[in-house]
Amino acid sequence: MSSAGISSVDALTASLRELLERSNKLKPDGGIEPALTSTSFNGNVETIIRGAEGGITANAQDHYAALETACRNIFYDLLASTSIEETSFGQIWNLLDIVSLLSDIPLCEPGLVFWLVEELLDSQTIDGCRVVFDYLDSRRERLTAKHFKQKQLIILRACNELLRRLSRAEDTVFCGRVFIFMFQSFPLGDRSSVNLRGEYHVENVTVYDSIRAEPETIADSYDGAMDVDQAPAAARKEKTVSSDLASAAEMEGQSGTPQPSENTAKTVKFDAQEDKPQEPEPDTEALYPIFWSLQDVFSQPTRLFEASTFESFKHGLDLTFRKFKAVQQHQQPRGPSKPPSAANHPLKRKRTGAESEQLDSAGSFNPRYLTSRDLFDLEISDLAFRRHILVQGLILVDFLLSLTPKAKKKLENASNKSVLYNYTLPEEEFKWAMAMRTEIATYLQQGQEGKFYYRMVDTVLSRDKNWAHWKAEGCPLIKKPPIAAESFVESQKGAQRTSAPKRIRPTPIGSLDLNFLLNTGDEGQAHGLEILKKPARYTLPKVEDFKAPIMDDEFDLDRAQTDTEKESISVAKASKMWRTLRVASKNRLNLFDKLDDGNGMAPLFDPPPAAKGDDVDQGKKEVIEGEQPEKENAEVKGVKNVDVMDSVPAVIEET
Repeated sequence: MSSAGISSVDALTASLRELLERSNKLKPDGGIEPALTSTSFNGNVETIIRGAEGGITANAQDHYAALETACRNIFYDLLASTSIEETSFGQIWNLLDIVSLLSDIPLCEPGLVFWLVEELLDSQTIDGCRVVFDYLDSRRERLTAKHFKQKQLIILRACNELLRRLSRAEDTVFCGRVFIFMFQSFPLGDRSSVNLRGEYHVENVTVYDSIRAEPETIADSYDGAMDVDQAPAAARKEKTVSSDLASAAEMEGQSGTPQPSENTAKTVKFDAQEDKPQEPEPDTEALYPIFWSLQDVFSQPTRLFEASTFESFKHGLDLTFRKFKAVQQHQQPRGPSKPPSAANHPLKRKRTGAESEQLDSAGSFNPRYLTSRDLFDLEISDLAFRRHILVQGLILVDFLLSLTPKAKKKLENASNKSVLYNYTLPEEEFKWAMAMRTEIATYLQQGQEGKFYYRMVDTVLSRDKNWAHWKAEGCPLIKKPPIAAESFVESQKGAQRTSAPKRIRPTPIGSLDLNFLLNTGDEGQAHGLEILKKPARYTLPKVEDFKAPIMDDEFDLDRAQTDTEKESISVAKASKMWRTLRVASKNRLNLFDKLDDGNGMAPLFDPPPAAKGDDVDQGKKEVIEGEQPEKENAEVKGVKNVDVMDSVPAVIEET
């Protein structure tokens, strides 16, 4: 390093120590909280750093390198001289806050703060790493707010290195904290852990006993029973698919329909369904290699594309499911003579509350299955173990159902061909997969809290289908672009108008405007309400009032030239003639007989004068025109209750 570089490092180191002295006065207790901000230094952080060299040099990279060297020198000095349990270790938290402020300006590399955190995690024990993660959790939003692209690889590397050091059995909670920190730091659509190529974890090989050794003595049997983890992996032989099928066939041959013994009591069957032969319970010894061979398919589902492997998998899963159902039936309480606790654990002592909590927490995590043959009976009798295996089967069945023609049609335009397979599930295998999925779902819902357990599993698998679909499409951006300010303001105004209280309209929709009643009209004329009071509005008109309008319509009809004009005039004339008949039916009903074809309405308009010698006995009665009779005679000229409506159409046709 040149002398100019050394002088700049010394100047920057002195400036950083000055900032640390100020921060120690602000936080004398040395704790993680509160976080240091630019206001804590009155906004002089940038001024102090820039003044260390008299301003930033022309080459910014040289300045970044000099500042990084100064930060590392102070960091290493504090790390070597203080322990994380001491109060003075708070200077490291202050230094990290200062470096975070400098990276936001930016006056240093954006990833410098996480480089220092990575080295800090490497230098601490597991307990010390928990304290470091307390700092990271409290500063997560601030550290990832700016320049995240330059920091994401460093965060991923530091967290993965820490996870390799942690024990997932003993440090389960801390592992969860690390994963949550990464999930919250990285955006939802990040591709860092998507597995775009669809690679399977084929290195995870399940090793199990292939041939059962017959111990010569009792001591040998105990030595070989629990020697699963100590035996070398090379000495353990796995059964092939053909051997599994052979053992399964042998198992079915040996465990055929059981023959009734001589001492078996005869029973009477009242249900016709009981006559059907029940499937025998699979033998545990023969099921052992078939059961553990399923793990090879679970770790690499693409092996099912081979017909022989698919048939062996179907057979193995069916046998396993039959065995699980038989075990569950045996474990069900047979009667009310004993409580369930006493029936299941007759010889065990009751545990205290502390012991129960320890057992529950220890049994909730199983990093690797114990595949010893002597433990197989105990494992399949455990409900949690059976549920784990069936959930694996449920995941694989869903994978098969995603290969149907209908499901593949939805992804025909997907861009990521690495997770798309050419294999198509046949119709027969589709029916088997659907039936097996229904049976597994029904089984998982049984037992204590079974419905809640299955709902949780089904929810996770449903969401995983969405992630698989998103990955097949090439992981498009999930984050949508921000809404324009103009659109937001317009939507806000529309929402305000919608939620504002509505005023009553002066004229409701669909109502009639009655303002014309208040109009006064021209001078000397009555207003609208007075016009409605005129007798012509409510008095029945006379028959003679229709004579002139009908004659005008006849005159216009003769002079009409177009068919449309003739039709409109004919309709108007028919309307007037109909009203004339209606009015005339009140007092001139006796004249309806004189209405002949071609005569028109003349007999009604010009009635003949009444004779002087006529009296009432002859059935005729004089009615004064324009006046309502006190009582209408029901019989006029011997006609009883003549229906005027029957004769009207004929009259209209004649005219």
